Amino acid sequence: MTKNKQVIAKEIVFGVHSIIELLKAKKRKLYSIYTTKPTPKAWDKIEELLPSYTMIQYVDKKLLTKMTDSDDHQNIVGLASPFITRNKPFDPKKQKFLLLLDGIQDTKNLGAILRSAYCTNLDGVIVTQKGSSPINAAAIKSSAGLAEHMEILSATSASGAVQALKASGYNIYLATVDNSKNVTAVNYQFPLCVVIGNEATGISRSILNAGEHISLPQRNPDISYNASVAAGIIMFNIATKNKIL
Repeated sequence: MTKNKQVIAKEIVFGVHSIIELLKAKKRKLYSIYTTKPTPKAWDKIEELLPSYTMIQYVDKKLLTKMTDSDDHQNIVGLASPFITRNKPFDPKKQKFLLLLDGIQDTKNLGAILRSAYCTNLDGVIVTQKGSSPINAAAIKSSAGLAEHMEILSATSASGAVQALKASGYNIYLATVDNSKNVTAVNYQFPLCVVIGNEATGISRSILNAGEHISLPQRNPDISYNASVAAGIIMFNIATKNKIL
């Protein structure tokens, strides 16, 4: 009688930077990698980082497009172990600068925000499960692979996440448009968490009274910044003002 083979969960990862940062982060395994002949320009950088167990397969570009359902794979596709999210709450003594994404739905916005979070030296990001884009291959590609280095916690809801953060001692700053204080004029108190809301509806009503409202000056009050742009500016402002960068 033969034993049942263990099924190993695998996720698609694509793009040069996605693969490189996955390998640098060393948080998950890259079981196999698919590329073309001739190999792409960045192949040498990837090849020197590949562990001995990674299987290399040379295939037609059309197969890579089919595998990823995208033309944006840069002739590099990998099969890796699942993306790793944090399994315990953030500690206000260790992780003093957080970001909560309340229903960010656009995959590219999510990736761009995670990229900015890494660049501005955030300690962690919380994403909500309901009505949010998953951290998938496209989001990781949009983050230039930098999501691989971030501490990311998945929360059931924004209200539950904020309640837990406040109970732990975090100060909450909500990025809104109306009745808000200019981000450059705020005296931020650490540990803190900045909340960025949904691209269309903004921050959930259930948490609008959870902290101080902050906003970015803009030319026309009827047109706001893109969510990822706003998040990047706010994170940069806090990081530089408080000498985190």
